[in-house]
Amino acid sequence: MRYILQLLLLLFILVPIIEIGVFIQVGDILGLGTTLFIVVITAVVGVNLLKRQGFKAWRDIQMSMAQGQIPALEMASAAQLLFAGGLLLTPGFVTDFIGFSLMIPEVRRTIAKQLMRRWQNKASGFSQSSHFHDGSEFNSYDNHSSAQRRQGRTLEGEYEERSE
Repeated sequence: MRYILQLLLLLFILVPIIEIGVFIQVGDILGLGTTLFIVVITAVVGVNLLKRQGFKAWRDIQMSMAQGQIPALEMASAAQLLFAGGLLLTPGFVTDFIGFSLMIPEVRRTIAKQLMRRWQNKASGFSQSSHFHDGSEFNSYDNHSSAQRRQGRTLEGEYEERSE
């Protein structure tokens, strides 16, 4: 968690510096008016693309759920679209490039698969204990090899009532 916070702080500092540098370079080449016009146009086009892609992502989630499947990739795609929308509304050429890249379904699918593979590897061997508000507890234990876990969706565990 500390690593993620440090990375976010670094990005929070570096991204504006990079964007300012790119603005200066583009402004020197195209002029201030044209540069500002391009920034506004990319935001408008980005919002329209986001709207279309967002509706498609919502339909994909609904179709997946209607077929009885867990819409994991579709949800990851929708989250990336949300992030892309924020980037496209942020003034700048670098953030616009990243935002428009995330509008490409194949890019989102590739990133989602990589993230899910990473989360699945971290979750391997995970043991969880959940306490509910009524004092009961649910424990899930991992007694299977990782190959067996990937094949099925069986959850084994034990439930214990505790009185206070």
